Amino acid sequence: MAQPEYLRIAADLRRRIAPGGEFEPGDRIPTLPELCAHYEVSEITVRNAIRLLVGEGFLESRARAGTIVRKRPAIHRMPADRYRQTPGVRSTPYTKDQGISWSEYRLDKRFERVQADTEMAGLFECEVGERLLARHFVFYDNDQPTQMSTSYVRWSDVGGTPVADPINEPWPGGTRAQLGTLGIRVTEITESFQAGMPTELEVATLRIGSGVPVLRYTRRHIADTGRVVEVAHPIVRRGDTTIVDFRIKLDD
Repeated sequence: MAQPEYLRIAADLRRRIAPGGEFEPGDRIPTLPELCAHYEVSEITVRNAIRLLVGEGFLESRARAGTIVRKRPAIHRMPADRYRQTPGVRSTPYTKDQGISWSEYRLDKRFERVQADTEMAGLFECEVGERLLARHFVFYDNDQPTQMSTSYVRWSDVGGTPVADPINEPWPGGTRAQLGTLGIRVTEITESFQAGMPTELEVATLRIGSGVPVLRYTRRHIADTGRVVEVAHPIVRRGDTTIVDFRIKLDD
């Protein structure tokens, strides 16, 4: 079966706006009539191709400026050792992922008390209905939102402590450091990853195109007693700019 014309045009435009291609970020691509003449297709076909590339985050339409090649977002690596704390340095796993300083980091937050549903009880290995503190975060690299998450902690651990007060966020050292101030020693962290297409909320919050895939993952902090003390579910980042690094040591 022949490929639809708009997909062929979109593929060619991707090539022309790729690094080293004909157009640079900030450049205006040819006008609609020019593209129709170049590809010898109808206006609706070109519009469909452009709409696809806008959704994928390659192009953006600006009033009176036409269709512009979007700035290419930086690639960020998530190293396996990002949860290790560096003494004397104000940082979190997120700032390490982004490679930014504390002054470049901003966090939107909203806290609420909830009860564990069946899914959360399974992740915490607790009873359904246990009281939890849900902490909703949006993480900013300077003014660009690049991550969102909901982090749950047990109310029996944090109730009445500084950890339960959003005014203390962002907290240097992140969740592991927070729990450490409560005498909870985290010795294990698990993460489970899954890729998918974004929801409307994720598109709006992360300011991405609806065609940009996201990486969702679930993280659990586990104390030295074996008790799960925090669950972040889900953490969401754009998938096309995130690389997760693992280092696996094998016995001889």
